[in-house]
Amino acid sequence: MDSGNNAWILTSTALVLLMTLPGLALFYGGMVRRKNVLSTLMQSLGAAAIVTVVWALIAYSLAFTDGGGLNAFVGGLASAGLAGITPDSMSGDLPENLFLMFQLTFAIITVAIIAGAAVERIRFSAFMVFGAVWIVLVYAPICHWVWGGGFLGDAGVLDFAGGAVVHINAGVAGLVLAKFLGPRKGYPGSNMAPDNLVLTVAGAGFLWVGWFGFNGGSALAADGAAAHALVTTQVATATAVIVWVCLEWILRGKASVLGAASGAVAGLVAITPAAGFVPAWAAFLVGAGGSFGAYWGVTALKKAIKIDDTLDAFGLHGVGGLVGAVLTGVFASEAIGGTAGAIEGNILQVWTQAWGALAAAIYCAVVTFVILFIQSKLMTLRVDEESEVSGLDTSLHGESVGN
Repeated sequence: MDSGNNAWILTSTALVLLMTLPGLALFYGGMVRRKNVLSTLMQSLGAAAIVTVVWALIAYSLAFTDGGGLNAFVGGLASAGLAGITPDSMSGDLPENLFLMFQLTFAIITVAIIAGAAVERIRFSAFMVFGAVWIVLVYAPICHWVWGGGFLGDAGVLDFAGGAVVHINAGVAGLVLAKFLGPRKGYPGSNMAPDNLVLTVAGAGFLWVGWFGFNGGSALAADGAAAHALVTTQVATATAVIVWVCLEWILRGKASVLGAASGAVAGLVAITPAAGFVPAWAAFLVGAGGSFGAYWGVTALKKAIKIDDTLDAFGLHGVGGLVGAVLTGVFASEAIGGTAGAIEGNILQVWTQAWGALAAAIYCAVVTFVILFIQSKLMTLRVDEESEVSGLDTSLHGESVGN
């Protein structure tokens, strides 16, 4: 065991969990109407709980153990229930307990991101069941494809910290969930303005800080690669904020607080697959590209597809993740991550990134729809109209944030 690497990944694990609680919980909670703030926070809490249990029972094993003849697509059951994992078990130079915990925090935030597409109308019980099944049938296989010895990793798809595994996956699943549930009552004509952007900015701040563990920790070592990932993360995120703000100035005449916070998340998402593979100068372009793409995703694209993705899980994470994945193929440097991209003459890496992202997106969309279809036959997914009008805080949880 390398004690320095161990200390850094312990820290990174805590930072990534901070991204969900309180980061994403506050980011999302501030953007909904007051009558739904607590129910939105509860979904992030629920995601942390249900994903942890299912991860320990089966999902970790499916993602990171040898699947035998099916190993290109999914892992096996050797570590189901964390069987055989002891304090002395190792994953590289890290304790396996630490590795599985670090990876768990990625799974948690993926399910929590999906919730943003369905807030203000999905039943909490339905979301918990969906999250438990989805993490086994969608997240664990795609995670294995990229990081567990599956076919995408073997094909050379680059995903440093989860552009496809986390963000494209969550964005596509959120879009399917939003379409399956249908729009909120009154959408798009009614006033559905955010209740408290102070919470949203605070959440964005926690996400920004936590993302250093997300990207820096993905080096799985306290080394130069981790430090490089911190630099590219910071540069891309700051650039994305400026680009988003400028777009709003040009197109709307004013720069909004919500826009600046959204720009930060767009930059963080876009640099995620690229953070440890591209030179620092490329982070400016990745951040700018992610901001342009996500801005288009939450404005023009959202209007065109006419799906009530409540908190823009697809626009920010799906589109931003796709832009980041493709730009990784453009700017990847052999001197940094070991694989040359288009800028160094290997234009095929762009194709590899694109088809890898597409494979993850198609699988996610199809299986997510099947899960929801079967689940809808067994339980009610959406709250009734009266509960939706009165608000999910009181109708589902018997609580409110007060006047």
